[in-house]
Amino acid sequence: MTGSILFAAFVAMLLGGVPIGVALGLAGTLAIWLADQSIVAVPTNVYAGIAKYPLIAIPMFVLVGSVFDRTGVALRLVRFATAIVGAGRGALASVAVLVAMVIGGISGSGPATSAAVGQVVTRSMVRDGYPRSFIAATVGAAAATDILIPPSIAFIVYAVLVPGVSVPAIFLAGMFPGILAGIAIIVPIVVISMLRDFGGKSPEREALSVWRTFKEAFWGLLAPVVILGGMRTGAFTPTEAAVMAVFYGLFIGFVVYRTLSLRDLYEMLVEAGELSAVILIIIALASVFAWSTSTLGIVQPIATWIVGLGLGEYGTIALLMLVLIVIGMFLDGVSTFLILLPVLIPIANAFHWDLTWFGVILTMKIAIGQFTPPLAVNLMVSCRIAGVTMESTIPWVVWMILAMFVALALVVGFPEIALWLPRNLGGL
Repeated sequence: MTGSILFAAFVAMLLGGVPIGVALGLAGTLAIWLADQSIVAVPTNVYAGIAKYPLIAIPMFVLVGSVFDRTGVALRLVRFATAIVGAGRGALASVAVLVAMVIGGISGSGPATSAAVGQVVTRSMVRDGYPRSFIAATVGAAAATDILIPPSIAFIVYAVLVPGVSVPAIFLAGMFPGILAGIAIIVPIVVISMLRDFGGKSPEREALSVWRTFKEAFWGLLAPVVILGGMRTGAFTPTEAAVMAVFYGLFIGFVVYRTLSLRDLYEMLVEAGELSAVILIIIALASVFAWSTSTLGIVQPIATWIVGLGLGEYGTIALLMLVLIVIGMFLDGVSTFLILLPVLIPIANAFHWDLTWFGVILTMKIAIGQFTPPLAVNLMVSCRIAGVTMESTIPWVVWMILAMFVALALVVGFPEIALWLPRNLGGL
C-alpha cells in the first residue's frame, strides 16, 4: 500500500508541475513517514547521495562544456569537418553529426551539445538548402550520441550508483556504441538528403583547405585525447580529468584563440554553478526516493514480477527498451537512472548480465528517448534554435530513431561491441 502511495504521489506531483527533484524527495519522505520509519533518514540520505568523490566531476564537465562552447571550438570543428566531407548533398548535415560526436567527447550533455551545434550549423544549413525542420531533427538526433561518448554525466552517475562498475570501464565501453550510434544517424541523413536534394546549394560556399582548417581545429580535436588519454594512462582519475579539461579549455580560450574575457569566465561559472546545482539537488533528493523504495521492500517484488513474466533475456530487454524510451521522452538520463536503477539492477543480476554492458544499453535507450517526440529534451533545444515546431520534425526524425534502434540491437546482440575495449585496455 505504501509503495502505491509512493509512486502515485510522485506521478501526481510531476503532472502538477513540481520539479522532478522536489517530487522525488517529497514522495520518498511521505512514504517514510507513512511507514513509521525514522524521519532522520531524509537528511542522512540527502547528504549520502552526493557525498561521493566521482560526483565532483559533474560540475567540472558542465563547466567545460560551457567553456568550449564560448571559445569557438564548435565553429572551427564544423569548418574542418566540412573541408574533409565536402559540400554536396547531405554533407553539411553529416558534418553536424560528426561535430556533435566530438563535442560529446568534451561536455557529455545532450541538450548542451544540441544548443552549441545548433547555434553554429543552423544558419549555414539553411543557406545550403536544408529545411529548418530537417535541421532541427538532425541536430537533436546528433546530440543524443553525447551521453554515450565519454565523458558522459549519465555514465558517471550510473557508475556511482551501481557497485562493481567503474567510471573508466563504462567510459571505454561507451566509445564504440557511441560511434556506432553516430554512424547509424548519418545513414538516413545522407539517404534523405540524396532523395530530397538537400544540401549543396549555398551560393557563398568556399573551398576550405583541409590543412588550414585542421590547424584551426587542432586544439579542439586534442581535447578528447587529453581527457580520455590522461585517464587511460593513469595520469589522472575521471574526476581529475574533468578539472584538467576545464583548465585546458580556459587555456585555449584565453591564450590560443583569445576569444574569452574575464566577464565570459564569470558568466560561465554562474551558468555552470546553476546547472550543476540542479543536477546535484536531483541526485540528493532522489537518494531519499531510492532509500524508501529499498527499505519498504518495493523494489524486489517489481523485479521478481518482471523476471517471472517468462519473456527470456531478449524479451525482457525489449520490454525495458520500450519503458525506457518512453521515460526518456520526459526525463534526462541522470533522473532516469536515479529513479529506475533500484528496479533494473536486480533484473540484470537475475539474468547474469554484465553490468557495464547493461549500463551502455540503458544509456542508448535513454539517448533514443531524448530525440523522440513529443517531449524530447534535445529536440526542444534544436527546434527552438531552428524556429520550428517539434511536430514538423517527425517525418525526418522517425528514420533517425529507427536507425538508432538498429545500432542498439547490434550492441544487444553483440555485447563485445561495448566490452571489447574495456576488456583489452584493463577497464574490466
